[in-house]
Amino acid sequence: MDRNRLQHQVACMRRSLFDQGYLDEQFIQLEELQDDANPNFVQEIVTLFYTDSARLIQSIEQALNSRPIDFSKLDDYMHQFKGSSSSIGAKKVTNECTVFREYCRAENAEGCIRSFQQVKQEYAILRRKLEVYFQMVRQAAVAHTA
Repeated sequence: MDRNRLQHQVACMRRSLFDQGYLDEQFIQLEELQDDANPNFVQEIVTLFYTDSARLIQSIEQALNSRPIDFSKLDDYMHQFKGSSSSIGAKKVTNECTVFREYCRAENAEGCIRSFQQVKQEYAILRRKLEVYFQMVRQAAVAHTA
């Protein structure tokens, strides 16, 4: 596939991530920090987000399964997860984190459990989409240097 076509596909996929509400302007700000000296900056930041998220998801699951549920601890974990999500521009994940935190404040265990499923679903969808996006970015970069 030629370079221009790959670059067009990357641009279209990037646009769709914004149009569908998966990403917000924070992702653009990350991209603006990327340069020739650090060409994989955004991907590296997103990879750190995945690592941090896996730890937080596990902590939230453990807290949801403990009795009695410590809603303050749950809210702290989700606050961290929301901050990480927001820092990469993960708009849908961030929004679901907000809903979860509202259930925490209301000490609504069922609401937290349902909401957490939504958080994990939006996270998984975003992760899959970003993995495909970054794969396309790498292919376009290879085509550019070839």
